[in-house]
Amino acid sequence: MVPAPAPSREGGPSVPVELTDDELQLLAEIATGVTTDVAARRLELSARTLRRRLRAICDQLGVNTPIEAVVWAARKQLI
Repeated sequence: MVPAPAPSREGGPSVPVELTDDELQLLAEIATGVTTDVAARRLELSARTLRRRLRAICDQLGVNTPIEAVVWAARKQLI
């Protein structure tokens, strides 16, 4: 797991977030620009499972879209 502060929606202090290696790998795969179906196939997941994990990552980071999660991880140099 890699700890990193998540953005705060209220503008207050950041809350530390820990992403697993699997979550970072998922974000790195999405960052390549492939569709969720292709990413799911490459990661040996169902498309539904991949979408559910992406949603959980977005919720954990406090962002609205997978692209925002990818940008967040890239800015933190995690992917």
